[in-house]
Amino acid sequence: MLERFKVPIDEQVLVSEESLRRTVTEFFEKMGETPEDAAIAADTLVTSDLRGVESHGVSNMLRAYHHQYKNKDINAKANWKIVREKPGTANINADRGLVIIIGRHAMQIAIDKAKQVGIGAVSVYNSGHSGAIGHHAMQAVQNDMIGLVTTAAGTQVVPTFSSIGLLGTNPIALAAPARNEVPFLYDAATCSVAGNKIELARRIGSKLEPGWIADSDGVPIMEPVHVPEYAEGIPVHILPLGGTREQGSHKGYGLAMITEILGTLLAGSLPSMLASPGEEGFMHKHHFVAYDIEAFTDLDIFKDNMDRMLKMIRETKPAPGQESVIYSGMIEAEEEKERRANGIPLHTEVIEWFKTMTNEEEISDLEIS
Repeated sequence: MLERFKVPIDEQVLVSEESLRRTVTEFFEKMGETPEDAAIAADTLVTSDLRGVESHGVSNMLRAYHHQYKNKDINAKANWKIVREKPGTANINADRGLVIIIGRHAMQIAIDKAKQVGIGAVSVYNSGHSGAIGHHAMQAVQNDMIGLVTTAAGTQVVPTFSSIGLLGTNPIALAAPARNEVPFLYDAATCSVAGNKIELARRIGSKLEPGWIADSDGVPIMEPVHVPEYAEGIPVHILPLGGTREQGSHKGYGLAMITEILGTLLAGSLPSMLASPGEEGFMHKHHFVAYDIEAFTDLDIFKDNMDRMLKMIRETKPAPGQESVIYSGMIEAEEEKERRANGIPLHTEVIEWFKTMTNEEEISDLEIS
C-alpha cells in the first residue's frame, strides 16, 4: 500500500494480532454469527491488517459491518444455498450474508470441483462485502491451485466520458503458488484508487493524486486534492484505472465490465446500475475460480518455473533511485512477518471507535501493545 495511506507513526497505536482477533471474533458473535463463522470473518479482516491491506481491514470495514448489521442490510443468519450446479460450476444465493464468511465456503466448493474436473467456478450473488478478495484467492494457493476472484457492486466509478457513476470499484485478484518464493498475489480495484483508500486518505488528511477522482460533473480532477466536500462516505466519482482516456482509462473501464459480467450477469443478477437501492441487484456479486495445476501441467514443473520467474524479477537491477524490483505479494508477505512480531498499527481515531463499540456491545476491548 502506498505510504500516503499508512497511519502516521505519531498517530499509531500498536495492537497484537491475538487481541485483535479476540475482539473482532466477539464482535461478529455479538452480531449473531455462529462461533465458527465469526472466527472466519475475523480471520479475513485481521489477515488483511497483518498484510498491510488496511483499506479492507478492521479500520474501515468493521464499523461499516456494524452499521449494516444494525440496519439489517446484511443477514447474520444467512441461509446461503446453491441454486444451480454442474460438476465444475455452482451458483450461490448468499441470502444477504457477508462474503468475508461465505467466500471461504464458495472457494472451497470451487477447489473441490477443480480436484474432480480441473476447474471449479462459483458465482455468488445477493451478498454482502467480501473483504480483500486476495484473501480468498490465496485459499486456492494453499491447495496447490491458482485462485481467481472478482467482485462487483456499487456505482461510484465513472466510466470513460460519463458524467455519472455506473460501476463499482470491481476488483480482480489472482494468486499462484511457487516453491520457495513468496506466492504471487495480485489484488487490485479496476479504478484509479480503491474506494476504501479514499476513507483512509480522509482519516489521515492525505491528498488524492491527479486522475484518481472526478468532480461532481464527472470531469477528471487533474491536480492533487483533498477528498472533496461533495463526497459523503466513499466518493461516487472515482475514475477508472488510467484516469483519463489519453492515459488508458478505457482499459480500467473494460476490466470493470469484465468483473460485472463474470460476477453479476453470469449469476443471473442485475448490475447495480440497473437496480435500485434495497433491491437484490444492489448487493455485492462475486466470482470464485480454482484451477487445478495438475490438470494442465506437472505441479513441480509449474512451481519450479514460478520460482525462476519470480526470482528473476526480484533480482533484476532496479532503476536509479529504487531499492529493488518487486512483484505482487512480496511487500504484503514482509509486512505480515513484521506485524505478527511487533503488532498491528491502528489509527488513534480507530482505537477510539473500538472503545465506543466494545462498550456499547459489551465485548472485550483491545489490549494495547
